Amino acid sequence: MTGERERWNEKYSSVEFELPDDPVPELERRLTTLPDGRALDVATGTGRNALFLADHGYDVDAVDISDAALERAEARADERGVDVNWLRADLADLDLADDAYDVITVSFFSALEHLPALKAALAPGGVFVYEHHLRSSDPVEVGPSSERYRYRSNDLLRACLDLTILSYEERRRPVAGGIAAVATLVARNSSGGTQSYPKLAARDLESW
Repeated sequence: MTGERERWNEKYSSVEFELPDDPVPELERRLTTLPDGRALDVATGTGRNALFLADHGYDVDAVDISDAALERAEARADERGVDVNWLRADLADLDLADDAYDVITVSFFSALEHLPALKAALAPGGVFVYEHHLRSSDPVEVGPSSERYRYRSNDLLRACLDLTILSYEERRRPVAGGIAAVATLVARNSSGGTQSYPKLAARDLESW
């Protein structure tokens, strides 16, 4: 994976490549409904989700393949005075313990082949928040240049039907750099016909 690391290092070393400071909106919206404890942020980039979770008391592991991304993430953590365990690794090489994390986040990383390991690492009652680019016939301004790295409609949903789906939506929305077509999934590691479901405040559509 040396080639992938070099490609992402080059991207993150560019001053023109900026990711948002804020976490993915659905993670922020659902914060008060999430279980406390340990969190894993996959493909953390410059740490948008990891820093948010650390700010709110989570013990956070954050993994990314790029040295340059993690350097920027560490600098942001130092500025905010929070601790995150930054892991420079390809997700395929990471040995995740079963039932280890109460919250797992993935944002804009094509990882369907890694979902079995990620779901196994989710503790009972743990929550999985995943957002990724979609293939779309609508005009979009942000996302992978190749359709190979975009999900088809319901790909992410079907891959997580062994979890309890709390929310799933496919839509166009503003992201850093313009409009993107995205799928957003929130799911809990639980099962059974009768469960508790959090009541959420209405979201501000203008900010999404």
